[in-house]
Amino acid sequence: MPTRQDLLWSDYETHHLTGGNKVCHMVGIPLIIAGLLGLLAIPLVRVGGVPVELSLLLLLLTGCAYLWLDVKLGLAMIVISLLLYFGARLLPWPITLGLFVIGWVFQFVGHGVYEKRSPAFTDNLAHLLVGPMWVLNHFVHLKGGKIET
Repeated sequence: MPTRQDLLWSDYETHHLTGGNKVCHMVGIPLIIAGLLGLLAIPLVRVGGVPVELSLLLLLLTGCAYLWLDVKLGLAMIVISLLLYFGARLLPWPITLGLFVIGWVFQFVGHGVYEKRSPAFTDNLAHLLVGPMWVLNHFVHLKGGKIET
């Protein structure tokens, strides 16, 4: 019996079957993440003199969700997300805004031109979390293939 996590993964896969769409996601999703983390590098509070930024709170919440979706891939996703965060927070906000917008352009080109199907997150917002893990899995191969339901 497939788990809820397996069903989410399988559903996401059905929205990403064409090569062109996959390539657009391999480029677009990391740009979106980097752009978002850079834009949200806004200090909220100080803990022991160290600023805690909004982007770190986002990473904490998404990290928990990534671990729920798949422990091994979730750990890898947390590491990659932290690397993107540390790089993106050094960029000026116009650059991070540009990364964010260009990333979304890739997403919509992938779905509009190649897949000819709406993005998976329009049916289920949880796919906004599955997508980055799906991209990472294409490089690290920690999660198996499609789950049959």
